Amino acid sequence: MKIPVSPPPQSELIEQTPDDMKKVLLYRTSPAPDGKYLHWEKLRHLPPPEGLSNKQWWLAIKLIRRNSSRDIPLKDLAGQPFSYCMPDPLLEQIHSIDSRAKGRVATTEDVINEESRDRFLISSLIEEAITSSQLEGAATTRQVAAQMLRESRKPRDKSEQMILNNFQAMQEIVKLKHEPMSIDLLLHLHSSLTQDTLDDSSAAGRFQMPNEERVRVVDHGTGTTLHAPPPAEQIPERMEQLVTFANATNKAGGFLHPIVKSIILHFWLAYVHPFFDGNGRVARALFYWSAARSGYWLLEYISISRVLKAAPARYARSFLYTETDENDLTYFLLDQAIVINRAIDSLERHLKLKSEQVKRVAEVIRDNRALNHRQVALLSHAMRHPGHRYTIRSHQTSHRVAYATARKDLLELAELELLNERPVDKKTFGFVVPHDIEERVNRLAD
Repeated sequence: MKIPVSPPPQSELIEQTPDDMKKVLLYRTSPAPDGKYLHWEKLRHLPPPEGLSNKQWWLAIKLIRRNSSRDIPLKDLAGQPFSYCMPDPLLEQIHSIDSRAKGRVATTEDVINEESRDRFLISSLIEEAITSSQLEGAATTRQVAAQMLRESRKPRDKSEQMILNNFQAMQEIVKLKHEPMSIDLLLHLHSSLTQDTLDDSSAAGRFQMPNEERVRVVDHGTGTTLHAPPPAEQIPERMEQLVTFANATNKAGGFLHPIVKSIILHFWLAYVHPFFDGNGRVARALFYWSAARSGYWLLEYISISRVLKAAPARYARSFLYTETDENDLTYFLLDQAIVINRAIDSLERHLKLKSEQVKRVAEVIRDNRALNHRQVALLSHAMRHPGHRYTIRSHQTSHRVAYATARKDLLELAELELLNERPVDKKTFGFVVPHDIEERVNRLAD
């Protein structure tokens, strides 16, 4: 067997390079120096390491990033692929999402069980529906919109319709998470999200066509075009590529972290911008679908739109950083991972607050002398089971009291507006726990 020729030593190769390049090659750095994945826009203003210019420092960083990057099938108008790498700051954010979004919600309070927890999570689902719509221009208050959703009231205008569409679509995504992505499913999502909200109703559930003026992303303050999407003629092919990417398994092309994949799908749809309106809503819905499909159940309940709405410039900047730095998706991935973690933080604070509220209200019930021990026991149960229905017979059986005593207990609670009296049939009345039971008990204590 012939002995293979040994490669030239790295030190020898470096010695043969020009001095300026030698300094760049010998400089040890990381994709994110000091834990920051900086764009040239910021790095050029920082003092460079000793012996290097800003451009040499940037080149050293870019070489490291390129050597550890990975291409994805999405390409820009010039045919150049988008790519990403996994620097430490992104790995840290992804690890945080992994550890919190796949397990169960932790709470130290016994007052939160699965039923009450799920009710609190629905509040976040409502929040996402509202803020996602507000990002797209819906003009209504959160209170009015939340009341509409909770009471199943019909929308009064386009803004409310947009919010209702978002809420229903988010619930539908949970049911669709086991379905493979397809062009039909994408168009169905768009149709659901834009139903009765577009000036041109024919634009719902279809891509833009070549004879239509392409939608651009514009800075409304300056009128500057921030993103010009690919021509409409390319939309069908690019969406087919997105569908293939969405359905691909890790076995097909190496391991791709599910959260990274979900964020890439968000970017991909936003980049192609295939619809006349509602691209942002569909992009976020696609993210939620992908995350739910990979088992990140908690992300079904977080509101990424709320975080985006609080700092919209960050989202736009990460998008622009990607486009202006050789299609480096890492900027967008890192920014969205931070957004997801902040949304999880918000959800955890919400659950903790609700847990504390339930505990305080339970104490109010126990300390209220106007209530007898049977009423206290019933309300303690009711606090953990909103929507539950009691009857005189069930209360009588639970406490082994006379029918008249059970009836008096429930009617008194109804008079205090702690239960809602509803007919079960022509002969029987039920007493239903209102969804705002905590607030009603608190008012009783005032």
